[in-house]
Amino acid sequence: MPRRKRTAGSSSEGTADSDDSGDHEKTDSSHSEAHQRNNTRLTRASLRLSQSSQDAPPDVKQAAERDESPPRTPTGNAPSSESDIDISSPNASHDESVTKDQKDSGSDPSHRPKRRRFHESYNFNMKCPTPGCNSLGHLTGKHERHFSISGCPLYHNLSADECKVKAIERDKQEEERSQGQNEENRHATRHQAPTQRQVRYKEKVMEMRKRRDSGLTKDQKEKYMEHRQTHGTAREPLLENITSDYDLELFRKAQARAAEDLEKLRLQGQITEGSNMIKTILFGRYELDTWYHSPYPEEYARLGRLYICEFCLKYMKSQTILRRHMAKCVWKHPPGDEVYRKGAISVFEVDGKKNKIYCQNLCLLAKLFLDHKTLYYDVEPFLFYVMTEADNTGCHLVGYFSKEKNSFLNYNVSCILTMPQYMRQGYGKMLIDFSYLLSKVEERVGSPERPLSDLGLISYRSYWKEVLLRYMYNFKGKEISIKEISQETAVNPVDIVSTLQSLQMLKYWKGKHLVLKRQDLIDEWKAKETKRGNNNKTIDPSSLKWTPPKGT
Repeated sequence: MPRRKRTAGSSSEGTADSDDSGDHEKTDSSHSEAHQRNNTRLTRASLRLSQSSQDAPPDVKQAAERDESPPRTPTGNAPSSESDIDISSPNASHDESVTKDQKDSGSDPSHRPKRRRFHESYNFNMKCPTPGCNSLGHLTGKHERHFSISGCPLYHNLSADECKVKAIERDKQEEERSQGQNEENRHATRHQAPTQRQVRYKEKVMEMRKRRDSGLTKDQKEKYMEHRQTHGTAREPLLENITSDYDLELFRKAQARAAEDLEKLRLQGQITEGSNMIKTILFGRYELDTWYHSPYPEEYARLGRLYICEFCLKYMKSQTILRRHMAKCVWKHPPGDEVYRKGAISVFEVDGKKNKIYCQNLCLLAKLFLDHKTLYYDVEPFLFYVMTEADNTGCHLVGYFSKEKNSFLNYNVSCILTMPQYMRQGYGKMLIDFSYLLSKVEERVGSPERPLSDLGLISYRSYWKEVLLRYMYNFKGKEISIKEISQETAVNPVDIVSTLQSLQMLKYWKGKHLVLKRQDLIDEWKAKETKRGNNNKTIDPSSLKWTPPKGT
């Protein structure tokens, strides 16, 4: 027999109808009074349901209205549409089926209003996977329980009370910082010179970094090795004295913020208590730890570990399946046209309409390392430019960026990613430079689509700074025009102005904005270029074989 849900209005409400239908000895008057009381209870429960549903988030409302479980995708390919995967609350009820006799007797539970407690979604049967943890406390210090490693105080070598103390300190620092910013904005001037408070803070940070220990002592090394041997990967390594106290505190804040974001996703029903979070992927010869949630089908996501073909990007459940797939996979490079090649570096242009499954799998893979990405399945309006590095086994994925075929706002990048194993090696700047090279060929001014991820914003600011300083170094005239810089570099004037302001090279004087040529920054950039020498991590425009697509 299917379970019958009890309405939150009364403890006896779940059996009121069956009791009425089974009791033939009552008089008509008592029957009508009971029926009236029952209707009153249903009306009150309906009011409470409507109020709670209005306060609930939109995605939770949708899951409550549909009340159906997410379907599964039987193959390793990405679904062909958004409807193939439902990432709404996975805890939707599956016991709503009723028999014909129940409907005839009026005891169908689906006809009664259901009140769900959206604010209380903890599952106390779940436990933190960290050995020896009782699931109490949270890394953010703002929750009583946790169910994943990201929020586990014990995994991060802390106690629940220490997390609460750190949370109070972070809130206090954030409040002081916001008050200082409000005071600065009130007295802000048009020039972007740093305030005295910012100068003092920078000096303080530099002093803290100078005071850090140059290395670990013998006792500290023995302590760290003992901790590693005792706990292995079940605990975070000890991080004290590895870097300065300031940088370590920044890292702790980033950990707490990431744990809070994951907790919000869990409470919204987008991920369950740590069970549907892919933690690692096997990609080629690398094993990569993931950073964010990606909406893979539930039957794959709940495994916690995915095996992905590095050439066709199909995802599989086990290493045996991957080994069999690799034995018969004929792909050695991305589909589409090779539009750039210099040395071992190649760039392939992949049409989302012609190679839909590949592009969907690429987006699902990218979401594991991007926070703000929302494109998964609607890939047809986009072109994907995939950068690879070739060896004797094939062309290995380095990174990619996507671009709208027809962008009304002249965005030259919609999404950009460098794979974690290739980060901090210059490939990110190569992807950005290649996107602006395409804009130059199109004779357009380009800009990346907002919002940028944290790493993307750092990469773009560094690239814009380098482009402007190189232009200043080669510029021999007396008057510099932002419009001329934009036309020559294909960088949007808004991005140029923001970069000049961050470099303190833009000044407002006598009703005009003046661009200052800071020779110290130019000399510093030139010294780094000379020290870098002949670097192969640059884009050669002569190696591009590409014409702008038409009629797409």
